[in-house]
Amino acid sequence: MKKGMKKRVFSVDGIDMIDLLGVNDVNLRLLDKSFPRSIIVRGGEITLTGDSEQIDRLTDIFETLISLVENERKLSRRDVLDVISGGKEVSVRMKELEKSTVFYSSRRRKGIAPRSILQKKYVDAIEKFDIVFAIGPAGTGKTFLAIASALAALKRGEIETIFVSRPVVETGESLGFLPGDLQEKIDPYLRPIFDSFSYMIGKQKMQHMIDNGIIEIAPLAYMRGRTFENAFVILDEAQNTTVMQMKMFLTRLGVNSKAIVNGDITQIDLANSSNSGLVIVKTILDGIEGVKFVFFSEEDVVRHSLVRRIISAFSMIESGRAELSLKRDTADSGRNEPENGNAGSETGE
Repeated sequence: MKKGMKKRVFSVDGIDMIDLLGVNDVNLRLLDKSFPRSIIVRGGEITLTGDSEQIDRLTDIFETLISLVENERKLSRRDVLDVISGGKEVSVRMKELEKSTVFYSSRRRKGIAPRSILQKKYVDAIEKFDIVFAIGPAGTGKTFLAIASALAALKRGEIETIFVSRPVVETGESLGFLPGDLQEKIDPYLRPIFDSFSYMIGKQKMQHMIDNGIIEIAPLAYMRGRTFENAFVILDEAQNTTVMQMKMFLTRLGVNSKAIVNGDITQIDLANSSNSGLVIVKTILDGIEGVKFVFFSEEDVVRHSLVRRIISAFSMIESGRAELSLKRDTADSGRNEPENGNAGSETGE
């Protein structure tokens, strides 16, 4: 060991090393990149080498990550990077995630809480702002945490009703393809919302609250002409709203109400994606007091670890297609120009 270098060894017995270091040591590689040749893992021991400041920093990082794993949190790449780059303040905030229960599900006998710093920021934004936009890929907890926040507000007596809606946009199949009456045709579009409520409070209680008008789950068109007061209003799959539908939704908000708008602008099913209300609203409302935007990425996906890789792979493909399309357009433009490069000379330009 070089002069001035120190070593610290601590045991991680009882910790699943795959949960801590990641599949194929992906988390360890992130740490190695920031602290080269400073970490050695053998069995249930982690050996750290470096100067005093570096060892203290690495110790704090590992204690934070271990604390999260012990509390059954799946470490995302963003979690690890946040702990590495954020200093002690971020490490403390990560450790405090376990205390950040949004809604306690008596049915599941467990608390529903944010699983990353960005999810915590999202939950905090819901508490602080009257209108919150959450934009990012599926699996980042946008709708799930919004519903948990709504149930928590209802339990605290802050609101009286919860309204959750989605635009009914056909993605390759027509409504006529589905059997049953109109309600039965629409239900599949809203099923993920029913599933979230059922997970948190159980089917029987959910149905009781629906029958009593406390919870309403309906297509976006059902909002026209209404005003929601003392309510928690959630718009899901908002990328599939038109600009006028988005305006209609946001102007339904009444006294003592909150609006949460969730969507993924990479999965627009409208015939003209530029007409998406969620795309336009970023420009119109950004910076307005009382409105907050929270942006998620594939790094924030909390589903199976493969989901992040799949989303990332599709993003790369879509990016490559866009680049190829741009190259083709440029090439076509070049072929259409006169060879002498004097376009417009005959008109005196």
